[in-house]
Amino acid sequence: MLVRRFYLVGAGVWLCLWLAGRLHADSFQLLDGSTVTGEIILPATADGLNIKIAQGKYQRLAWTNLAQATLQELTKNPNPKIVEYAEPFIEITEDQKLKKTEPPVIKPPPRLERPAKGSLFGALFGSSIGLVALLLVYAANIYGGYEIATVRAYPPALVCTVAAVAPVVGPIIFLCLPTRVKSAAEENVEEPAAEAAAAEAATTEHASMADAAPGAASSSLHIAAPATTSASLPPTQMFQRGQFTFNRRFIETKFAGYFGTIRRETEKDMIFLLKSARGEFVVGRITRIAANDMHIEVRKGGATSEVPVAFAEIQEIQLKHKDAG
Repeated sequence: MLVRRFYLVGAGVWLCLWLAGRLHADSFQLLDGSTVTGEIILPATADGLNIKIAQGKYQRLAWTNLAQATLQELTKNPNPKIVEYAEPFIEITEDQKLKKTEPPVIKPPPRLERPAKGSLFGALFGSSIGLVALLLVYAANIYGGYEIATVRAYPPALVCTVAAVAPVVGPIIFLCLPTRVKSAAEENVEEPAAEAAAAEAATTEHASMADAAPGAASSSLHIAAPATTSASLPPTQMFQRGQFTFNRRFIETKFAGYFGTIRRETEKDMIFLLKSARGEFVVGRITRIAANDMHIEVRKGGATSEVPVAFAEIQEIQLKHKDAG
């Protein structure tokens, strides 16, 4: 009885194994249209698959003999070796080729949003940096007006006020105007006229005194004599910065007699006084002159020395008689 039960159990196990093998059997379609049903025997190789088609019967299937549908099914096999050998033999369709060669879609990178557009003055007044920039430009505008006033010989207060009221436009207007230069001829005409008027007033005063006191006529004559003497002296010529532009042409034109060692009769008793930022110099003669400066001969005691003076340093030049006060 025990032996009979043992045989029945063994037959049942064998039947289960046979059914399981049948359930896991696969169908492999070949290129010639035939189909092979069996179980894959591992391991798979590069030459093909070993298929168990029946008990004790095996068949070798090369990868090149398998149909495309079978190869695509084998790529889903959980065994990575089978997938690795089957994929190279799968033919790629035209649609798949197009998808592989299709250029990738380029996505634009994220960008910051630009602020809303506004006016230039709104942007300048809307930030502290803009306000500071405007103040600097305004201050430079006023300083430019001061420099233009210095160069063009206009009153600095007037030009700076116009620059403050009308920025940029005001300095440009004064820059376009001609330089206010007072010629030496005008000064020479004004100074003798003033001295003549003073002499005439002094003479009139002494004459009235003489009429009032006849005994004092001699003394009035002695008082009027110095006025006559001072009127006979040549007038003092003054050339100030702002009224004149000191450069090489100006010096060579106005003081041509001071380039030589011998003075002309009209300049023999004249004193050439030069005032600069470094002090005052009594010029004996001009030894050299260049585009930006000149060299003057100055007497110190019993010796003479040569001093360079830049045109930008000259503040005033006077030509006066040695007997003038």
